[in-house]
Amino acid sequence: MTGPVLGALALIVAVGYVCGRLAQRARQPVVVGEIVAGIALGPSLLGLFPGDLPGKLVPEAIHPYLQVLSQLGLVLFMFGVGYRFDGSHLRGHGRQVTAVSLASMALPFVLGAGLAWAVAPWFDRSQMKTDGVLIPALFLGAAMSITAFPVLARIITERGLQKERIGHMAVACAAVQDFLAWSVLALVVALANGSGAGPLIRMAVWSVLLLAGLVWLVRPALTRLFAHEGRWYSGSAPIHAVLIVGLLLSAWATEAIGLHAVFGAFAFGAVVPRRVVDARAPEIPERIEQTSLFLLPVFFVVTGLSVDLGGLGGQGVVVLLAVLATACVGKFIGAAGAARLTGATRREAATLGVLLNARGLTELVILDVGLELGVLDGRLFTAMVMMALITTVMTGPLLHRSHPSGRENPPDDMQPGDVLVESRSPRPG
Repeated sequence: MTGPVLGALALIVAVGYVCGRLAQRARQPVVVGEIVAGIALGPSLLGLFPGDLPGKLVPEAIHPYLQVLSQLGLVLFMFGVGYRFDGSHLRGHGRQVTAVSLASMALPFVLGAGLAWAVAPWFDRSQMKTDGVLIPALFLGAAMSITAFPVLARIITERGLQKERIGHMAVACAAVQDFLAWSVLALVVALANGSGAGPLIRMAVWSVLLLAGLVWLVRPALTRLFAHEGRWYSGSAPIHAVLIVGLLLSAWATEAIGLHAVFGAFAFGAVVPRRVVDARAPEIPERIEQTSLFLLPVFFVVTGLSVDLGGLGGQGVVVLLAVLATACVGKFIGAAGAARLTGATRREAATLGVLLNARGLTELVILDVGLELGVLDGRLFTAMVMMALITTVMTGPLLHRSHPSGRENPPDDMQPGDVLVESRSPRPG
């Protein structure tokens, strides 16, 4: 099995690189090219040709191995996002972050649930496992309200907004609303499986305990450990090992309690005592980020392999347009309106609305769950996939208009998986 995995990995990296460069030329985030690469390698493009090319180039049997590699690259990248996240930029703006997070989730949730009721007569019940409209409506509302946390982080990094307050606000808002959206998704899963509210309550309790443990136990312990230097604990290698083990365990913990692994990796990166690490081994966080450069494009490409756009149909185009309009209006008005009402400038409000409207492949992860649960039919699933890709493609041009000072493209020598590492400024810790 090693040979097919290595061959497919080489193909994915090559196609992802080419499509990422083409996306740059089109003034799009590199991640858009990587998503398109995955779709191109899947049934939506290569599947149109005879000979089952997707199955030969990337056999179904090796998908689980590629999935593991892609998830590893994702959590390594999200550790870097958390490590660079500086909460001091948000001091005095907690009310604004809360308002924008709740409004940019609540409005698209309500509109998405209403859309489910509107198109319910068009559902193909033979492809669904649930009766009624309540569970599909709750699921569609949760899917509409999501923001692509990893994709948003990539876009912010590529545009050079990670040093600005608006970039930190967007990441904070995305983290809050995605946590809420995953909580709603857990409720939908519980209702669809008939398991009651017990799993949801357990997830909420364990999430609070995990976060409290990271802040009140792990952070002080890391501060004391990294500040100490003894005979067995010298140089940067022990710090490297501790950070790798810690981020993997945190990612595993959030996955185990029902959230996505990215939240654990981000949270661990955010609680790492940056001042101590920068004094002892400033190269280690950058080294971890560099490790993700090879694996992160695999995440976007592998997920795109499961997308099939062939079955949309004429009626599905109407559904797609309704889904796209509902998603964009709900997210932009919810985010921008709340930002303006809490004191943001017009440009900041518009930038937040544009950034939080990017769904990306976090949406696809949720949609795969819905398809597996049987709360979506194939046509609605395809329409939601297209909405996720279109809103991500829209982000670049709209961001250039709302925040023209942001960097349009990464440097010419930047690879599709690269992250722009900002200069390390000490933070309390």
